[in-house]
Amino acid sequence: MGTDRDKAATTFYAHTVMTDDQLIAAYSTAWLPRKIVDIPALDACRKWRGWQAKKPQIEAIEDEEKRLNVKGKVLEAMKKARLFGGAALYIGTGDADAAKPLDVERIGRGGIRYLNVITRRKLSAGEIERNPESEWYGKPRDYTLSGNNGQQVVIHPSRLVLFSGAMPADDEISTNVWQGWGDSVLQSTLDAIKNADSTAGNIASLVFEAKVDVIRIPDFMASLNNEVYRSKIIERYTLANMSKGINGTLLLDKEEEYDTKSASLAGLTDILMAFMQIVSGAADIPVTRLLGQSPAGMNSTGTSDMKNYHDRIQSMQELELQPAMARLDECIERSAGVVDPDVHYRWAPLEQMSEKERADIFKITADAARQLVGTTAGQEIVPREAVSDALVNRLVEDGVLPGLDAAIEEYGKLSEQEPSDDELAAAAAAQAAAKPNNVTRMQAAANDAAPRTLYVRRDVLNAAEIIAWAKGQGFKTTLPADDLHVTITFSRTPVDWMEMGSTWEDEVKIPRGGARLMERFGEARVLLFNSNMLRWRHDEMVDKGASWDHPEYQPHITISYDPGSPDLADVEPYQGEIVLGPERFAEIYEGTAQSIAES
Repeated sequence: MGTDRDKAATTFYAHTVMTDDQLIAAYSTAWLPRKIVDIPALDACRKWRGWQAKKPQIEAIEDEEKRLNVKGKVLEAMKKARLFGGAALYIGTGDADAAKPLDVERIGRGGIRYLNVITRRKLSAGEIERNPESEWYGKPRDYTLSGNNGQQVVIHPSRLVLFSGAMPADDEISTNVWQGWGDSVLQSTLDAIKNADSTAGNIASLVFEAKVDVIRIPDFMASLNNEVYRSKIIERYTLANMSKGINGTLLLDKEEEYDTKSASLAGLTDILMAFMQIVSGAADIPVTRLLGQSPAGMNSTGTSDMKNYHDRIQSMQELELQPAMARLDECIERSAGVVDPDVHYRWAPLEQMSEKERADIFKITADAARQLVGTTAGQEIVPREAVSDALVNRLVEDGVLPGLDAAIEEYGKLSEQEPSDDELAAAAAAQAAAKPNNVTRMQAAANDAAPRTLYVRRDVLNAAEIIAWAKGQGFKTTLPADDLHVTITFSRTPVDWMEMGSTWEDEVKIPRGGARLMERFGEARVLLFNSNMLRWRHDEMVDKGASWDHPEYQPHITISYDPGSPDLADVEPYQGEIVLGPERFAEIYEGTAQSIAES
């Protein structure tokens, strides 16, 4: 019909550069462009990084980062770089001539005075360096900052932490007027954003047209030339609409016809979401993150999408942020008074492991270390000291035992605690003097370690609190405080006690809350709770030969055997902290077996 609309219009590509006014307008007035600019920058900075060094060094560097607001400045620079195509952090050291290269080695404690964010709108790139022997090959030799009153300051690139938006195809043939900088990330996503916004706007307009009343009036068109008729018609149906709106009654002439046309809105949501998915693909941000919604559909979790996205952010951190900040990081270390080539950092993962996952990895790592220390034909597979040092390094890197590095530094490594020759000689003499009937202490210990049945329990140290709770819930009688306990192992099969190992802690605290249930085991009324530590300890003993009479292990505390106990459905489980004492090893005897069997 003579319009410019062409179905094949999108098959022709033209490099159309968005002006700064257009970029600012899109970012300021539309939510999709703002999210596309902000979300990756925010996710790249929100978990930040963890320094790997000695504790005093870490504290000094982190204090310096807080003083300079490094995290906030980097986030601001990344957002502006993504929006405008480039931004920079100026490393302020107080030097008089900013055009000279920055000498990092001259920076002392407190040498960085400030960090300032400068966008490419105020920072013009100079001539591109074409000498392949130069550190700055392919980059501007200098930058010019436009200040107030027409003043211009030349800045050497070594004083800038440069952040670019989307990488330009080629500086030589690009139509980007901002030479030396990248493109805005909105440049390639703008068409997808406009299509999604247009679709949403059209759907919103369609909602108002979803129901249209149609009234057929005899001789309507022929009578429109009469001005009095037109005014009467308007007045007539204004009153009719008012009447219909009040009581749902519509008064019409006998010859008039009334009909209602309804538009179907089914499927519009799917159409809009299809456009949103195109925007998501263009921005390389999952729909769940872009729209802030939960995954929809059968068996949809969004885990795969978010994992890919987190991998992309990690790549951005390691391949873009870290190289760009290398000079700044060295300056920060020196400004914090830290000069150590071994100091480094790691980007914190965006998706943290749960406590159970961290504990599972800890257990697997510890078990693997024990296997390595095992012996073959009387010889250690791997020296105990080597495994100890490697395990400590792994635990420090994983952060599962806070303060371990400081404790190792204070108490020393295993290899540093080996007895001296004099100590070994004295121990051998003492052992020889204590031999009873030519049987050494080690032989006696071996005799004592003969297999036997095993019952392991931990007594409840805060039993009074639990008994008070039980009384409040209607239990007339409970087990005595001295008998409240948690069974860890009940092995009727004889085992070597010395093979059962030992626990990390002599006291276990089960935090408040979590899954708590009241159940009936035979005649016993028991409190069920979760504890990964107790489960692992139980599984460890079973792996080493201990037997268990039940299909699975469930930590619990027997509260009462009283048949007059209240209905457990009416009992609110105990939600307070549970404190357990050290493990107690004992052989199984008849009374113990009956008691445990009942619980």
